[in-house]
Amino acid sequence: MPSISAIFLQLNQRESKRIMIDKELLEILACPEDKTPVHMAEQMIIDQINGRIEKGEIKNRGGETVENPLDGGLIREDGAFLYPIDDGIPIMLIDEAIPLVL
Repeated sequence: MPSISAIFLQLNQRESKRIMIDKELLEILACPEDKTPVHMAEQMIIDQINGRIEKGEIKNRGGETVENPLDGGLIREDGAFLYPIDDGIPIMLIDEAIPLVL
């Protein structure tokens, strides 16, 4: 059984990975392709994508292999694409979007 300090350390590490986007900014951000709203990706989705990035399995819409793990992401309303968040900055470029639906 893990110690209480180990549990708090795990929780703190999870919290430190979580990226927050100002609510007002999130309300005005939209997919640059079709202008639909975007929403924050759940950490579970980011973790799954990062696992695939580590294996070299993720390519962006520009056809480039994504090499760096994501801090977070914004998912287009239809769930088709994720726009990465890098160092707290949403990368709202069509070629940088990661397809979520194959």
